[in-house]
Amino acid sequence: MAELPADFIPQSAAEAVLVRLKQHGIDYLFANAGTDFAPVIETYARNQQTELPVPMPVTAPHETAAVAMAHGYYLATGKPQAVMVHVNVGLANALMGVINAASDNIPIFMMAGRTPSTEGARLGARSLPIHWGQDMRDQSSIVREFVKWEYELKSPEQAADLIDRGYAIAMSEPRGPVYLGLPREPLGGDWPKDTPLGPPRHAASSPPAPDPEALETAADLIAAAKKPLIIAQRGDPEGALSQALDVFCDRYAIPVAEFWPSCNLIASNHPMHVGFDPGAMLAEADLVIVLDALVPWIDSGQRPNPDAEVIQIGPDPLFSRVPIRGFRSSLSLTAKPADALTVLSTVIEDRHASLAGNSKQRRRDIAKFTDTRRDAAQAKAESGGGCPMTPAFVSKCLSDTLPDDARIFAELGCDPSVMSFAGGNRYFSHALAGGLGWGLPAALGAALADRDRLAVACIGDGSYMFANPVACHQIAEANALPVLTIVFNNGVWNAVRKTTKMMYPDGKAARMNDMPMSSLEPSPDYAMIAAASRAWSTTIADGKELAAAIAEALKVIATERRQAMIEVMVTQD
Repeated sequence: MAELPADFIPQSAAEAVLVRLKQHGIDYLFANAGTDFAPVIETYARNQQTELPVPMPVTAPHETAAVAMAHGYYLATGKPQAVMVHVNVGLANALMGVINAASDNIPIFMMAGRTPSTEGARLGARSLPIHWGQDMRDQSSIVREFVKWEYELKSPEQAADLIDRGYAIAMSEPRGPVYLGLPREPLGGDWPKDTPLGPPRHAASSPPAPDPEALETAADLIAAAKKPLIIAQRGDPEGALSQALDVFCDRYAIPVAEFWPSCNLIASNHPMHVGFDPGAMLAEADLVIVLDALVPWIDSGQRPNPDAEVIQIGPDPLFSRVPIRGFRSSLSLTAKPADALTVLSTVIEDRHASLAGNSKQRRRDIAKFTDTRRDAAQAKAESGGGCPMTPAFVSKCLSDTLPDDARIFAELGCDPSVMSFAGGNRYFSHALAGGLGWGLPAALGAALADRDRLAVACIGDGSYMFANPVACHQIAEANALPVLTIVFNNGVWNAVRKTTKMMYPDGKAARMNDMPMSSLEPSPDYAMIAAASRAWSTTIADGKELAAAIAEALKVIATERRQAMIEVMVTQD
């Protein structure tokens, strides 16, 4: 691509949109096109001669895949991407992905065409019967509750400013998706003559700085605590929180539990890492530090000591977007968690200089707890290598075989408690919004971001169906993305089955072998679905054969640069 001339004047609003997206560092436009895309397609066609810097288009045969690929790309790079779908029907299909992104503070520049509103000879006016059928009074309402900002292009000259504003808001803390509607007439309209596009004119807001008085209070609470506990749930793509947490928890001997993480933060062998269930430690803790965790515990299963102090830290520590969230907070500290921990450490050293050296017994207690937990996890995994296998056995086998820098995208598949991660940002799980079908296309987005780093999708058979696998495998082949997919086939929607038994442990459903509305039998041949897009694929039922199959899949990925899929037959419990 050529550099953009300083005096560049776009031909149309569509050209202004694409060029401006690229000016903001957006590399890809994940698109599921329709009749509203004509101005965008014409711009890309012209660009074969003009070679303007614009995002690379990626055709996504399903909207779920388009949004999740942008989600996965951001997790791998920290760079937001753009998605465009077809009017209201495409936006409705994309909504689940937007909900996931909003839940996990993922900035995505979401766009959708808008059916033409004019019925005449104007360029872009209605020309097909669907242009009446797709009309609605308020298309933006489809996503309004889940985006930070939404607007609709009214005239061509607004295009660049709207991209600027949307991008700046998406990247301001707490980050999240934004939406811009693009009606066909103004999108295809002429850019004002003799008006250069110019550089972007909006900057994201600076992140909130931690309050000095609140930091002093937090430092005093930490110094007074005998059994503090950190609960973490997600980090940042740059790894800033992982690095800060690694140092902070080790310096002050504070154990870290990663409860239902959407992203792991520290290495599994870190002396302060106590696993993924706060369990007994939460009940005994006299101080709980919650790092940007929407759900730090569940009261019906485990809750803090009633006398414990609770510090919640995050860019929005009370999660004001969530209508009901009753987790208590003695101190709510507004800041990016990485910044807060770094500054907090300095404040502790100023006010309690000897604290770091006064924790030898606590370190011994944590080491004993950690050794016991790891031994139990090892035994759990090793006992499940039969036919069918347990998810824990499959997870441990994967962990032992994959390269240390592999990125795993898990969706109701693997068991992280038996796995070993060399550092943060190795394990990603679906957002707590729970929109299924995310794992496989998110792995595709990460693979697109870094073709030399293995991306692995570990997903349940139900999640695999939700992912529109035919579309995903087609994307992988079309874009040469050698993702490894592991489908955990237990023939059931296990989350449905387990929650029913949890709510009605003595009910009739709990005693049934085939619980209503949960069975996925008869099971399709999932390996054949992948093979339809020329993937290397196999089905493994016996644990003795699994390690060799994983090794062969990795060999195919490394030598042929071809996607691979292993369907593993696993137990339901």
